[in-house]
Amino acid sequence: MRFKLVVAFVEPDLTDKVIKTAKNAGATGNVVLSGKGSGLEPASFMGLAISERTDAILMVVEEHSVNSIISALTEEINLEEPGNGVVVVLDINKVAGLSKQIKKIKEKLGNENL
Repeated sequence: MRFKLVVAFVEPDLTDKVIKTAKNAGATGNVVLSGKGSGLEPASFMGLAISERTDAILMVVEEHSVNSIISALTEEINLEEPGNGVVVVLDINKVAGLSKQIKKIKEKLGNENL
């Protein structure tokens, strides 16, 4: 089995929607990190810089699920609209500690060549 790291950067009010959408599309778990983010144009109010709160949702997923997760997230949170978030996919060379998730993934994928 090969795995990828899907990372979604979104405003905190979208975090639950991202998690639900990703799980419905094949993700088996996630980690949420809270932080600050900025885009091309810094936000300001009365001349003071405003740092936007951003959540990073990290999901280790089996590679067969990546396209369905990205497609579902793109549609559900309208990623192509500026300011709605960014999703990236990174390769993972090795992973440990996923035995429970691997069992669930195998059941879902059935006889596909893993």
